[in-house]
Amino acid sequence: MAIKVVTDSTSDLPADVAESLGIEVVPLNVHFGSDVYKDRVNLMPDAFYDKLINGDVLPTTSQPSVGEFIDVYERLGSDADGIVSVHLSEKLSGTMNSARLASQQANADCPIEVVDTFQVSMGVGICAMEAAEVANSGGDMNQVILAARNAVTRSQCFFMLETLEFLQKGGRIGKAQALIGNLLKIRPMLMLQEGEVHPLGRERTRRKGIAKLVDTVEELAPISGLAVMYSTGPDEAQILVQNVSKFMIEGREPMMLQIGPVIGTYAGPDTLGIALISAKSGG
Repeated sequence: MAIKVVTDSTSDLPADVAESLGIEVVPLNVHFGSDVYKDRVNLMPDAFYDKLINGDVLPTTSQPSVGEFIDVYERLGSDADGIVSVHLSEKLSGTMNSARLASQQANADCPIEVVDTFQVSMGVGICAMEAAEVANSGGDMNQVILAARNAVTRSQCFFMLETLEFLQKGGRIGKAQALIGNLLKIRPMLMLQEGEVHPLGRERTRRKGIAKLVDTVEELAPISGLAVMYSTGPDEAQILVQNVSKFMIEGREPMMLQIGPVIGTYAGPDTLGIALISAKSGG
């Protein structure tokens, strides 16, 4: 038996990556009025953004239930030495609380550790990947927990939004509230800091905003893992991939992926983002 790694769908992990690493992804819920969807299960990103842009109702989100986490933990726990459950910032979602309560209530026949990444999107995904790689190489429970917590200290996530409208209406704007009222023809630049949304800067054009994203990656180099994320603009994301690949350690390449429905609810269309993990000291 081995250690199993669990995360949630706000990690935006591509399905093939999660499958190849053996990461179990628990979906959050997306609500359009009375219609409820499972993130990336029966509501995929393209369909979500079409509804977001062209529909009359703004979506809301909700965390998985305690019972859903219990079901996952008990199923995995029957064939595991331990479970490490890696999730988005507790300051932004009740998902961590659902996972923590489930870890206390589940009859999983193995220990369960719940880890707050203080991140969103692939900031969560990268931490889960780091934990899974150690688990898959035969690491024990303590080693996998250590890998996840070490990844948390080295990971960062930042974004360029077209507008703060969706973040503000969703109540997740945090310290970026200071940018409100100053955004005429300005692209807000945001980062996650101590689990909350903080301003990274503001740029008047998308070109300058993309340059700011690249400069921020350079400041954090060398990079051992990086994902370029987009909501509706893959062409710009591809340009970003080309511009940041030089900051990665030898043999590593950036990932490129679409931001999913839950994070897209707050980020909105035309968002670009980067999640990364800095290389360990000494390589």
